[in-house]
Amino acid sequence: MVPPDPEISVSTAPHRKIIHIDMDAFYASVEQRDNPDLRGKPVAVGGSAERGVVAAASYEARHFGVRSAMPSVTAKRQCPDLIFVKPRFEVYKAVSRQIREIFAEHTSIIEPLSLDEAYLDVTENLQGILLARDVALRIREKIKAETGLNASAGISYNKFLAKLASDHRKPNGQYVISPKMGPAFVEELPVGKFHGIGPATAAKFNAFGIWTGLDIRNQSLAFLQENFGKSGTYYYWISRGIDERPVRTNRIRKSIGAENTFFTDLTEFDAMLAELQPLIDKVWRHCESVGTRGRTVTLKVKFADFEIITRSRSVSAVVANRDELARLAIGLLEDAMPLQKAVRLLGVSLSSLQGENDTLPQLDFGI
Repeated sequence: MVPPDPEISVSTAPHRKIIHIDMDAFYASVEQRDNPDLRGKPVAVGGSAERGVVAAASYEARHFGVRSAMPSVTAKRQCPDLIFVKPRFEVYKAVSRQIREIFAEHTSIIEPLSLDEAYLDVTENLQGILLARDVALRIREKIKAETGLNASAGISYNKFLAKLASDHRKPNGQYVISPKMGPAFVEELPVGKFHGIGPATAAKFNAFGIWTGLDIRNQSLAFLQENFGKSGTYYYWISRGIDERPVRTNRIRKSIGAENTFFTDLTEFDAMLAELQPLIDKVWRHCESVGTRGRTVTLKVKFADFEIITRSRSVSAVVANRDELARLAIGLLEDAMPLQKAVRLLGVSLSSLQGENDTLPQLDFGI
């Protein structure tokens, strides 16, 4: 059993004090807030068409197993009363800015992960609040008062454990993992629950007979590096409750991308070319809005059987305008032709970015 929440002192403990804030069912909660008819009902933000994808699901929908990234037809099958709502990303961004202003009242060390999620370092918080848990509580209360939305929080001495803690009392709760609790908390955790370990990696661990954090901790660093590459070092330390990554106030964005799943599979080059144009427009509009440029263009192709291929091309100088981005993206598509299978999805992204100061997430994907 994990002991009850202790108090973490910001002013006297030698460890950093990290809070992970995660808004509860953010997109769906905004829609339920703005439309009273949706409250208490299963709601999915996304497209309801045959090729639609769920971007977010309310907790009422999650009760039926509906989750983000699920095909809309599957979601509707699992929850026949599911209500689909088109996403309003400008509204979500505006609410996210409100929330970040609340964060900034308590600390300047903020690392946004997406519109609805962020790490905060409150080791020295701006309001001089003694306990990190009280900082989190104050933030959550003000978010509720100003936006009408619920947030969950995890509080710990590093980012890995703060993220785990925020998941522990969802929705609308918070949890503390103290330095004394950290190693024991991790050793009982199934590897599939580790933040950063996906289903494929979890299956690989399981194939070695490794099922829990304690099982990882019992492996040598050499074994983990040999079988899991660079990530092996990370797994070695987090299995001991150790994560030295700082909260980064200027989190570097790796890429800007847009993609779209088609209602009907595409087989002709002209049809693919037509669908590529709005994706190029989306990426370039975002580059213009935040003043960033990149050097590597990547084309993503998902076939009807869900196989995915990518093709990339890097240039010596940054892509200077929309026409150059289009030329490179279309060139990648031309080089990939002829494709042997029908195409379900196309995506375009720009990476090796320069001049990016914004921390907004990946663009919406035509859902």
